[in-house]
Amino acid sequence: MTIIRQGSLFGLQELYNLEPTQRFDAIFSAIDIEPIFALVTKKSRFGRPVELNYAAMIYSLVARLTERIPFVKDLVKRLKNDMIFRLDCGFLVSDTVPSESAYSRMITLISESNVLEKVQETLLHQAITEGFISDDTVAIDATHFEAKDQAPPKEEKPTSEPKKRGRKSKEEREQWLIEKTELETNLPLFEKKIEDQLDVPLSDLRTEIPQDPQWGVKKNSEGKNVFWYGYKAHLAVGTTSQYILQSVFSSGNLNDGKAAIPLLKGIQERVSLPTLRYETMDAGYDYEPIYTQIHLMGHQSVIAYNKRNEPEPIGFDKYFAPTCVREHSYRYDSFDSKYETLKYTRPKECKDCPLANDGLCQKVYKVKITTDLRKYTAPARGSKVWKEIFKRRTAVERVNAYLKQYFQLNHVRYRTGKRAKVHFDLVTLVYNASKLAVDRINATISHQLAA
Repeated sequence: MTIIRQGSLFGLQELYNLEPTQRFDAIFSAIDIEPIFALVTKKSRFGRPVELNYAAMIYSLVARLTERIPFVKDLVKRLKNDMIFRLDCGFLVSDTVPSESAYSRMITLISESNVLEKVQETLLHQAITEGFISDDTVAIDATHFEAKDQAPPKEEKPTSEPKKRGRKSKEEREQWLIEKTELETNLPLFEKKIEDQLDVPLSDLRTEIPQDPQWGVKKNSEGKNVFWYGYKAHLAVGTTSQYILQSVFSSGNLNDGKAAIPLLKGIQERVSLPTLRYETMDAGYDYEPIYTQIHLMGHQSVIAYNKRNEPEPIGFDKYFAPTCVREHSYRYDSFDSKYETLKYTRPKECKDCPLANDGLCQKVYKVKITTDLRKYTAPARGSKVWKEIFKRRTAVERVNAYLKQYFQLNHVRYRTGKRAKVHFDLVTLVYNASKLAVDRINATISHQLAA
C-alpha cells in the first residue's frame, strides 16, 4: 500500500527533495512559456535555418536556477555531459546543445521586452483562479544584492565654492529661485519627491526606474554604515500565501520608499484580488504619498511610524490616541468604513474619576483618518489588531531569504542593468512557479486523503 505524505508538511524544501524529473515537470507546468517562445523564435522563413530548440533553452534557464548552476557556461557543460538533464529540459537526443553565445542572444532579446512580467502576471492569475492566493494583507520590503563585477571607486563630492556671507539681494534671490525650480523640474522622476509619482502612469514608472549597478548604503546591527555595489529587489508579498504579487528591480542607491508606489500601482492594476485590505511596511516607508496611494486604492496602511524631529503631540499619546485630562489614553474601539472614522472610548482609569461626571472628559472620541492619513490608520496605531497585522510583515523577509538561498538572487552574472533584470525576473518567476507547484501537489494530496 502506498504511503501518502501529509499535505500540510509539503513545502519548498520537500519540492527540492524530489527527483529532478518530477521537480522540473512540476515547475515547468506552472509556467506558460508561449509568450517567451514567440519572442525569441525566428520570424521569417528566409535566412539561416533554425537549429536550436528554443523552448528547451527557456526551460533550461529555469532549471539552471533550481539546480543552482552559477554560470551559463556551466549550464552548457551540464547539458553536454548529462543526457538525463538534457532530456528533462526538453531537448531531443538529436538536438544540438546551444552555445553560450546562443543563450546570450536569447537573453538580450528578452531584456528588450517586458515579456517575463507578462508571464508572471499570467501565473499569478492562474494561482488566484485555482484558489491558492486569497490574502488580505500585502507586505512590502526591499533587499540588496551585489553585482558580480568590479565596483568603480566611489566618487568624491566636488568642493563647492565658499558661500557669500550676508543675505541675497531681491534680484539674486528671485534668480536663485528660478534656477532651483528649473533644476527640480528637469530631474529624473526617481530623483524627485515621492509625491510626484502619484499622477504618473504605472508604465512610465516602470520605464524610468534606474537599473544600473550603483553604490548603496545600509546600517548594520551596530548602527554603522556598510557600503555595497549592486542592485535592490523590491517585493510585495502576500503574507499568507507568500506569493510575490509585484516586484521591482532597481539600482542599489534607490530609496526604498521611492519603489513603493510602483509596487502599489502594480497591485492595483495587475493583480485582481478583491480580498486585499492592508499593506504593511517598516518605518522606511513612512511617507505621506504612500499613505495617499494606499487610501486611493481603498486599502488601509499598517506602516511603522518614523519620528522625524517632530514635537510631542499635545493631548495625544505616542500612538496619536486622544488622552483625557489626567493623560490616560483613550481605547481604540472600532472603525467606521462608511465615514472613514476611528472611534475611541473612555479609558478604564476614568471609570471612577470625578472629572468624568463634570463633563471635562468626553465618553467617546471620533476622528476621521483623512485628517492625517499618516497618523490615523485603520486599525488605529498601537491597537492589538494593528500589531497583529504588522507582525505579518515578516513574510516578505522570509521570501527574500528564499530567493537568496534557493533561487540564486545573489548570483547576478551580468554587467548591465537590463540583463541583470532578466535574471531577477526569472528568479521571481521561478519562485512563484515553485510555490504554485507545491500548492498543486498539496491540493492533490489533500484530495487523496479526503477520498
